[in-house]
Amino acid sequence: MKVVLAPMEGLVDAVMRDAITRLGGVDWCVTEFVRVTSALLPARTWQRLAPELAQGARTRAGTPVHIQLLGSDPACLADNAARAAEYGAPAIDLNFGCPAKSVNRHRGGAALLDEPALLHDIVGAVRRAVPAALPVSAKMRLGFNDKTRALECAQALADGGANWLTVHARTKLEGYRPPAHWDWVARIREAVAVPVVANGEVWTLADYDAIRRVSGCDDVMIGRGLIARPDLAACIAARARGEAPAPLDWPSMLPWLLDFFRQCRALGGEGSTYPAARLKQWLGQLKRGFPEAAALFESLRPLRDAAALEAVLVAACRGSGRAMSALEPGEPGFPDDRCTADQQAECQ
Repeated sequence: MKVVLAPMEGLVDAVMRDAITRLGGVDWCVTEFVRVTSALLPARTWQRLAPELAQGARTRAGTPVHIQLLGSDPACLADNAARAAEYGAPAIDLNFGCPAKSVNRHRGGAALLDEPALLHDIVGAVRRAVPAALPVSAKMRLGFNDKTRALECAQALADGGANWLTVHARTKLEGYRPPAHWDWVARIREAVAVPVVANGEVWTLADYDAIRRVSGCDDVMIGRGLIARPDLAACIAARARGEAPAPLDWPSMLPWLLDFFRQCRALGGEGSTYPAARLKQWLGQLKRGFPEAAALFESLRPLRDAAALEAVLVAACRGSGRAMSALEPGEPGFPDDRCTADQQAECQ
């Protein structure tokens, strides 16, 4: 029973992967997609989107980071997959599920679900280009406009050589609107001879139980649910060990939010809008899991200056009853091995 942190463009970057995996319970995570068009990508692209490659393709928690590629040219995807393997990628994931219009217009992501033969060719080319021991997986939706070719697409991916499929249980047209069609994941699982990871609309322990029951899948990928409740995977893991889940309360969540913001400040540099944007973005997602996040979001909304934002976060931590020592390196869950200046430069 594996729990996987989903790749989400513009949301689950290296800093978010660090925070979520240090909270525990995630078996592996997947990068934001690396867009492949017509060239072998330079080292700086891999360093920017997958800085964990410089540390054994693992987050600080030791969680493996799989590299996701997006494109439609089998040969070019194969060449870049081979390059990622040279850099130490533990697995290659191929994106056939992105619903973004800008991606689909350029024949990427979910747009390829109308071309099962091309799906087969892409997976086959990548499979041949990387070492036999290196897993190649594929992430798909149930279709573009409808589900009529879902089984055909899944079979094409499996026959092409994918080691497993991850199925987001909605079409591109359905976007992220509930419900997710977990019964279709079950149909795909029965139609292919490779493992299937179920994905879509998992927000709680009850949802996790339901998606596994309906889909018949052992493994589950969680996206927005882990951003809204970053402790969800840890609660799932605790229960699997026979322990009572111990959900984070808001005071315990605040130091993680502060740590996340400080990492964003270090990466963004002085004057960057990145730290403020990322903090507000995460708070917007946390409102679903923590009602208290709404009030903090409103207090931070007009602020742009990073120092002012950090001061509000520190005050919130103090006001919650957390000792200031809990905000410094050395606190359990906050290792001393924070990025050095050189590492920060390498990550940008």
